Amino acid sequence: MRKLALLLGSLVVVASASAKEVVPAPVVVEEAPVQIVEKEVIVYRDKEEGFRPNGYVDLRYQFWGETEGQDEKDTDTDNGSWNGNNNYGRLQLEGKIQMTEKAAFDYRVRNYDSLTTIDGYDKDDEERLRFWYNHGNLGDSKVNFTSRVMYQENAKHYLEYQARFDFAEYLFNNDFIKTTEMVVAPYYGYKWSDGSGDEYDNQVGLYANFANELPYGFGLQVELDTLGFHNYGDKRHGVDDGDKRSDSNTDVAVNAYITYGANLYSNDKVSVDFFAESGYDSYCWSDKVAKNADHETYELKTDPQITVTYKATEFVSVYATAGAEYRNWARTNQRSASNWRWQPFAIVGFTTTF
Repeated sequence: MRKLALLLGSLVVVASASAKEVVPAPVVVEEAPVQIVEKEVIVYRDKEEGFRPNGYVDLRYQFWGETEGQDEKDTDTDNGSWNGNNNYGRLQLEGKIQMTEKAAFDYRVRNYDSLTTIDGYDKDDEERLRFWYNHGNLGDSKVNFTSRVMYQENAKHYLEYQARFDFAEYLFNNDFIKTTEMVVAPYYGYKWSDGSGDEYDNQVGLYANFANELPYGFGLQVELDTLGFHNYGDKRHGVDDGDKRSDSNTDVAVNAYITYGANLYSNDKVSVDFFAESGYDSYCWSDKVAKNADHETYELKTDPQITVTYKATEFVSVYATAGAEYRNWARTNQRSASNWRWQPFAIVGFTTTF
């Protein structure tokens, strides 16, 4: 009994002590509100530049030397020489301005001079002005339509309009051959001389040019330079058939070239390039010709040349060319084609772009 009383007393003492323990109050942590601040993001973009007129200017001087074997007698010519144009030079200014995205203008001025005391050439100074307007593709097709107006003065005046249709997008364009131009262009031209209202030549004709890029630096060009129908004035400047004056004529001129170009050396400033153009220049046929003349004539040529170009600035390049032309200068008829002669030439000039 006494042990039970002691046990119960111990339990009462433990219970009383437990009741007196301090229970800590819960800690309440208040979370600060999350604030999302949106900042303005500024995106800088390059300003799209609109069309800016551009173009180039090229000034060069070209010298032609004496044709090989010039002193030899050639029974096919009256003057006993292979080539009537020797030891002369030509100053040429050429350029193009792309005025708008569709309109362009180009110009070329040539002035010839003899480098000997006796004139060694038979060349007239020439000015040529051309205006181009690209009308874009015809409807939904890939045929580009461009108008060209040309004025040329070379002893006589000549004004011409061409409607040029380019079918290049429909032709070869692969790893082997790329068509760069396939133009068919009907034209109307008018040629006249100063001081005579009756000395004129009305022309209606067709022009065509087929140009391709081939592998390994080669190229091909076939050009129908002229398929013209002429109507002359009473004092026409063409040929006479004896005493009979012809008032009309039909003529054809075809050029066909194989070109080759290769870079021989280049660095940041200097490049050395080889180029040659070989082929018919030109093959001609004419309905009306002078008495005892040939209706068909042709000239074949090749002109290998090496050009060294120095890039003086980002926009200016200076160049020099040395080469020679190999041609059947005097004998251009079908009966004799075995006579060829070299004529050397050299060019110095510079080109600037803008």
